Amino acid sequence: MNYCLLLPFMLGIPLLWPCFMATEISRTEEVKHPVNSHLRAKRGWMWNQFFVPEEMNKTKYHIGQLRSDLDNGNNSFQYKLLGAGAGSIFVIDERTGDLYAAQKLDREEQSLYTLRAQVIDSSTGRAVEPESEFVIRVSDINDNEPKFLDEPYEAIVPEMSPEGTLVIQVTANDADDPSSGNNARLLYSLLQGQPYFSIEPTTGVIRISSKMDRELQDEYWVIIQAKDMIGQPGALSGTTSVLIKLSDVNDNKPIFKESLYRLTVSESAPTGTSIGKIMAYDNDIGENAEMDYSVEDDSQTFDIITNNDTQEGIVILKKKVNFEHQNDYRIRASVRNRHVDEQLMKYHVEVSTTLIKVQVEDEDEPPVFLHPYYLFETFEGRPQGSFVGMVSATDPDQRNSPIRYSIMRSKAFSVDGNGTIITTSVLDREITAWYNLSITATEEYNVQQVSTVPVYVQVLNINDHAPEFSEFYDTYVCENAVSGQVIQTISAVDRDESIEDHHFYFNLSVEDTKNSSFTIIDNQDNTAVILTNRTGFSLQEEPVFYLSVLIADNGMPSLTSTNTLTIHVCDCDDYGSTHTCRNKDRMLSMGFRTEVILAILISIMIIFGFIFLILGLKQRRKQTLFPEKGEDFRENIFRYDDEGGGEEDTEAFDIVELRNSTLMRERKTRKTATAEIRSLYRQSLQVGPDSAIFRKFILEKLEEANTDPCAPPFDSLQTYAFEGTGSLAGSLSSLGSAASDLDEYYDYLNELGPRFKRLACIFSSGTQSNN
Repeated sequence: MNYCLLLPFMLGIPLLWPCFMATEISRTEEVKHPVNSHLRAKRGWMWNQFFVPEEMNKTKYHIGQLRSDLDNGNNSFQYKLLGAGAGSIFVIDERTGDLYAAQKLDREEQSLYTLRAQVIDSSTGRAVEPESEFVIRVSDINDNEPKFLDEPYEAIVPEMSPEGTLVIQVTANDADDPSSGNNARLLYSLLQGQPYFSIEPTTGVIRISSKMDRELQDEYWVIIQAKDMIGQPGALSGTTSVLIKLSDVNDNKPIFKESLYRLTVSESAPTGTSIGKIMAYDNDIGENAEMDYSVEDDSQTFDIITNNDTQEGIVILKKKVNFEHQNDYRIRASVRNRHVDEQLMKYHVEVSTTLIKVQVEDEDEPPVFLHPYYLFETFEGRPQGSFVGMVSATDPDQRNSPIRYSIMRSKAFSVDGNGTIITTSVLDREITAWYNLSITATEEYNVQQVSTVPVYVQVLNINDHAPEFSEFYDTYVCENAVSGQVIQTISAVDRDESIEDHHFYFNLSVEDTKNSSFTIIDNQDNTAVILTNRTGFSLQEEPVFYLSVLIADNGMPSLTSTNTLTIHVCDCDDYGSTHTCRNKDRMLSMGFRTEVILAILISIMIIFGFIFLILGLKQRRKQTLFPEKGEDFRENIFRYDDEGGGEEDTEAFDIVELRNSTLMRERKTRKTATAEIRSLYRQSLQVGPDSAIFRKFILEKLEEANTDPCAPPFDSLQTYAFEGTGSLAGSLSSLGSAASDLDEYYDYLNELGPRFKRLACIFSSGTQSNN
């Protein structure tokens, strides 16, 4: 059976859809009825596809009708719709078989729906025909605008690039069906960016259409539009922005904005001092703005280096300046880029320059010597005050201060106010041949300004030292020596310095030449040989010979010295060798040395022993000076509470009172300390029954105290040989004399000095209270 589906107008455009044929697939089978047999046809349907436009605004859009050819129109059949979307997206009229879209369809979400249809007999509820499958396709409309998926776009291109240089390619995407007309065919155009950029309509490639200078504008915003339907009316469009940045190229040279720089420098500034800065400006950036400064006139005084961080030119002092010599300088500086490509050299042909004026500032400088060092010569042996040389220094400043000279740490030379150096002692070249002096020059107007110069003084030689033996000669001659036998070779030295090589002449003295047993031959090479002048020598008769050798030098004037050569007669061995004698002397010398060493050691031991003995005796004398202090005096010592008057009080104990048995102390007239001591001494010689023994004892103690330098001053110690139980002196305590002391006056305590003032005050106050 044929079915025609007429679709409504879409977007105002009438669409005529062709009739779709529902192909009937019939199958005839014979069914034998029990009563009669007849043929009964059973049919199956397979529907083709339907097309539905997307984005229809109707609530219920009629797609078409499904109708079985068995349907006679009596409404006995019921149409069923099965599959994904049935009942929700698509609905069917069960009586008529009309098929509807219940909601909008979007092809971009789903473009194809597969459904199944079935016809059921309403009376029996049984399917009249098997299910038949059909397809509903959503037809595309231009409902999606182009979209740029890779936003944001950014590109970098070198400045001054030629026309046609590729910048970037942009790409848009349209979700519409590319096979459905021109819905997805895009066309690109430039909305903003002319006249510097252009775009290819079909590819979206952006190219440069005009040269650009980064220093004028370093970035550009370009707006690109993409339209579908090849830009026809009704087409949809999308836009995007592209940021295009210009990268720098070295197309600008550095330029000084200042044509003149004024700088100052102190004349005392050391080399390498920074005296100022200059600055050039470059519109380029980064590496293209790096620059180097230089001095155009190849100045030997100044130089310019570049600060790589700030790109400033630092003017430095290459050589010290002198205000008095030149007080201003004019130099021309230039600047160039450090990195320039070959194709960009046309922008850097002419370099920028500037003028620098440097003013030198005057400073108070120390004195300047005419020479960096001085070398003088003087002969040795000249008298004190001899002229050596003269140094000279001047004040380089304009005020020209007078100079004062001094010499540092020298006892052999002095310098006066004019810089004249003289000797202060007689010089000896053999002691010191060179003197290194330091002469100081000081400004009188400013003593802080000081300069020092080295002075070297060479002491020249004069022939003031006669030649002498170069060593000590130990010479032997055998008893059986024959005449003309060589017994010694001698040489000489001279402490003087000779312009030519030293040459010495050897001779014997006049006496030795006439009477000597030996003779000398000068070898003319600063050596000479001693020979025997006779045959045979006697060790017993004449064991030693003393030979006077005259040695003369070649100095001007020539000096001659007499040197004595000692010759020992030796009892040689059978071979005539003197080694045995030499060994004997050496052994004797060693033995003598050993004896001397032993004697010295023994003497040292004796001296130390004597010192230790003296120290021991002194220590022992100290211990036994007062042996009675070690004895037990508990039975003989009486303790009193009277406070004495100190060392000057000689009235405390009167030894004469020991002679009276019951005599009470009486008031005495106060005596002087010296008189009292003499009185006590005389009285002590008359005390006691055995006064001779007692006197002897006291004299011995007194003598020991006077002669022993180590004895302590036991001035207050008094010894009484007859004190104790049964003593005629009785008690010395003041307890029993209280009554007799009431009338005693203590005014004399004031005469004993400051140490007794406190005691005098106490006693005088006590006496007044008693009165």
